[in-house]
Amino acid sequence: MVYKMTIKKDIHIEDLIDILPQSAQYLSAHGIKCIACGEPIWGTLEEAARDKGFNDIQIESFVREFNEMLNKEE
Repeated sequence: MVYKMTIKKDIHIEDLIDILPQSAQYLSAHGIKCIACGEPIWGTLEEAARDKGFNDIQIESFVREFNEMLNKEE
């Protein structure tokens, strides 16, 4: 049985980047710097987005777009 992976807002940033490397560039373009001084930030996608002032709707949009990116890779 094959399980399809789904990205959720509670994914840790480092896991997101491992699963979907292009997410680092996407987040950076949205003002969420996930790699600083060569060190990854800690926490979840939701925490990082909230720290930058994004609301629930915007965070869900990020999640939806990441899942679309992930589905294109399969």
